[in-house]
Amino acid sequence: MRELALHLLDIAENSVAADAGDITIAVDEDSKKDRLKMSVEDNGKGMDEDMVARVTDPFVTSRTTRKVGLGIPLLKAAAEACNGYLRINSAPGKGTRLEAEFQRSHIDRMPLGDLAGTWFELLVAWPQIHWIFRYRANGNEFLFDDAPIKNELGDVSLSEPAILTYLRETLQEGIKNSEIKD
Repeated sequence: MRELALHLLDIAENSVAADAGDITIAVDEDSKKDRLKMSVEDNGKGMDEDMVARVTDPFVTSRTTRKVGLGIPLLKAAAEACNGYLRINSAPGKGTRLEAEFQRSHIDRMPLGDLAGTWFELLVAWPQIHWIFRYRANGNEFLFDDAPIKNELGDVSLSEPAILTYLRETLQEGIKNSEIKD
């Protein structure tokens, strides 16, 4: 994968496959500490200790469509190559939290990518999920919780053109107004 937003998409899709109903994705950039941290937390099936220990092995996957799972191993390698780490905390029946941290200025750190586009895709693809997106940059924070919007819409679909436009613009503007200006 060429950008971190695609890693977040992959991990969020894992959360959906684990029957999560609530998924929180957070990205924190801190130029003073020179760190970029991202996390995905869900209330899905969770994993036992053995699976958590093995999930960074590319030849371990719970998918039945293929026998390799490269997303998490590649993210772990990318984080470690940039003076960072990948941590996974999980318990059966309680969900999973995956966190990756990078040295923000590291020459090998892939770009964050289209974070708003990734979040928009997740929101529209899985409207049954309660999504919370948080982007923080040097103390500026954008928080998007889809629950109030879904409650206000009632039976109106998120796929209505005016709703799609509103969601896309809200995500783009929120991130733009919070991001670090290098």
